[in-house]
Amino acid sequence: MKPHERQSRIEEMTRQEGEVSVDGLALHFRVSTETIRRDLTALAEDGRVQKVHGGARRPRLIREPSHSDRAVTEAAAKARIGQRLADAVEPGETLFIDTGSTTLAAAAALAGVPGLTIITNSCRLADRLAQAGSDAQVFLLGGRYGADNAQTTGAAVIDQLRGFQADRAVLTVAAFDPEIGAMDASLDEAEVARAMAARARRVTILADGTKFGRRATYAVCATTEIDLIISDGPLEKAHREALKHKGVELWT
Repeated sequence: MKPHERQSRIEEMTRQEGEVSVDGLALHFRVSTETIRRDLTALAEDGRVQKVHGGARRPRLIREPSHSDRAVTEAAAKARIGQRLADAVEPGETLFIDTGSTTLAAAAALAGVPGLTIITNSCRLADRLAQAGSDAQVFLLGGRYGADNAQTTGAAVIDQLRGFQADRAVLTVAAFDPEIGAMDASLDEAEVARAMAARARRVTILADGTKFGRRATYAVCATTEIDLIISDGPLEKAHREALKHKGVELWT
């Protein structure tokens, strides 16, 4: 069994059983305890399990760092995802775009797509599009202002979204599991994302590879509601197969 296959199985066993031991896993897979410890280290670094003394347990639901910290994490990957998004979007489309470091990184590429209409709750995205010379017609949703993300959230934003329809909702997420769907670590942001998805003909998720296999508290949408996922590189075979089975297109 190849290491990535064994690690996927270890992750599955950990989620099912709650906690697993190094000795038990070594016996199950007929490998050394050192090999299992390396597997657990790799899984823990990806947030797929939580290492404990002598084994591992289910990962805790993630909590996201500040926007400024997220903006410098996986920056190159987010820029590549942004360019792929621009490739997917057709001139003249109407887009809902939520707040996130990945959607913000996409602004420069989107500015090159002519005739867009963009409805967003991200003040930074609106400003970044203008600075990049976009000819998009931008509608900025008003609501409760959050200084960290320079975003608006709350009931006022949800109410305004009812006045729009879009060709595509472009959403960033804190976590994605093919068996569950897209998730966020913020209730306010998840509510906005859900409202955008509900009023769009297609849903596009932007998620770098670190988001896969993680779980967060607040559901955004089920995998079957997603049309396209844009990521930054090769994903695990299990994730690719699960997305294909559920009819989700994957661009990397």
